[in-house]
Amino acid sequence: MQYTQLGKTDLNVSRICFGCWQLSPRFWGEIDLREWTAALRASEEVGVNFIDTADAYGDGFAETSLGDFFAAEGCRDRFVLATKFYWSFETGKRYPDTSYDYILRECEASLKRLKTDVIDLYQIHAWDPLTRPDEVAAALNRLKKEGKVRWFGVSNLNVEQMRAYQRHFDVACLQPLYNMLDRKVEAEELPFCQSERIGVITYSTLCRGLLSGKYSKDQTFNDARGNNPRFQGERFARILDRLEQTKPIAEKYGLTTPQLAVRWALTNPAVTSAIVGVKKPEHITTIAPAADGVLSIADWHALAEMVHDG
Repeated sequence: MQYTQLGKTDLNVSRICFGCWQLSPRFWGEIDLREWTAALRASEEVGVNFIDTADAYGDGFAETSLGDFFAAEGCRDRFVLATKFYWSFETGKRYPDTSYDYILRECEASLKRLKTDVIDLYQIHAWDPLTRPDEVAAALNRLKKEGKVRWFGVSNLNVEQMRAYQRHFDVACLQPLYNMLDRKVEAEELPFCQSERIGVITYSTLCRGLLSGKYSKDQTFNDARGNNPRFQGERFARILDRLEQTKPIAEKYGLTTPQLAVRWALTNPAVTSAIVGVKKPEHITTIAPAADGVLSIADWHALAEMVHDG
């Protein structure tokens, strides 16, 4: 496993990040927590030291499960821990909230669920147009002064939104959607992060499993992908056909199809770490070799030309 510095922070993270969105039953259905816990142990064995979660994943379920693991294994200090805030779910109805009081209250709730004293990377899950950046900054600066949060990041923001926050606090990291099918951030966000030394941790690096190469054209989905046009009909079949064309390049590097997709993302010099959603040990152990190197410039562009959604 390769490790790298996250932006301008003092966090040294593995280039593969263990993602916890799968512990959101309303998106992904129920999962076996025993297998998921085994996957956390397996991630450490293959060198993954970076975990990303959010308070909203399962309305606290993901953080609680992770905190139970930390407490049972006594291993919190062996991981760089990232979580997020933005979605208020206290009343049972979700709505964005990044107000001063909410941030302070929700950070305390996350710390309690995670059974930890400090969050290494605390991320704003999305842009909130109703709260002034200086109010957000006041809460974040208080949390840092109190030693409850070490660094702050953002997710799903564009350049202007990042700049708005940068005027009030250091943005250490961006978490964008990025994979071979979703490349919009290459135009502005990734170059901006490179120039500002902002770390980048990609989510949906396998495009919700679509780039894993494990599906046949008659596959149906009964989870969050069921209503996604990419996972239906001719569009789904066309993407699978294009993914099949990448196998010679995968074989050239001794990689599987999902390893190749993750290495493609990691080859972009702006990318610090790639988040991989995990339910079972093999979901993390089989992906780990993707971080052992990068693709050639020619092969990176060849893959980008082969696999596209158009």
